[in-house]
Amino acid sequence: MVDKEKFAEEDAMGYNIYIVAKNFELTDPMRQHIWDKLSKIEKFHNHIMDVHVTLDIERVEHVCVITCHFNHIKVKVEGRSTDMYASIDMAIQKLQRLFRRWKGKIQDYHKKAVNSVEMAVAVYGRPPPEVEDEPASEEEEIAEFNEEIDEQNLEKWMPGKVLSSESRILKTLKTDEAIMKMELSNDRFMLYRDEQDSKLKLIYRRDDQNYGIIQAEG
Repeated sequence: MVDKEKFAEEDAMGYNIYIVAKNFELTDPMRQHIWDKLSKIEKFHNHIMDVHVTLDIERVEHVCVITCHFNHIKVKVEGRSTDMYASIDMAIQKLQRLFRRWKGKIQDYHKKAVNSVEMAVAVYGRPPPEVEDEPASEEEEIAEFNEEIDEQNLEKWMPGKVLSSESRILKTLKTDEAIMKMELSNDRFMLYRDEQDSKLKLIYRRDDQNYGIIQAEG
């Protein structure tokens, strides 16, 4: 069961708060607990546009994911434990630590004019999985072999079908700004144009939690 709630007091805060509960019923005390905790993050940043809170019970784990959207930046944190209240507190503590750590750079980032262009993104469907056929007779195998020679199984090797297309924003950033956005969003990678040399670069999160940056030659 999914229960969506939106606080009536959010207009006074200047941004929207949405709560989604999965696999359990959201209670009024838990909703109020989230509201009380989130209302305190206002002192760390005043450019928040909306906050999405997703609560989910996965077997024995209680998961709280908080995503804050504000001008040109996304912040995403997660808390996991065996108690939902503890997971909520854990996620909000991570959010506060991120705001404290990056507050100065976030404010500087908001003051500058951000250059960006739209880029097209296509979503391709993955090829169908291999299906094991029933054992065939010798005659059937010969016929199938001849058919494969004639057709070369073209459909199997055709590119995946385009499921959808959309536009994304390609931003012009400094390297330290790209790292800041990766730290705040917890994304695995991000494509951006470097402000210093105008080159396209891909920053990604390594297994050791450091960052690698890939730059095309030329």
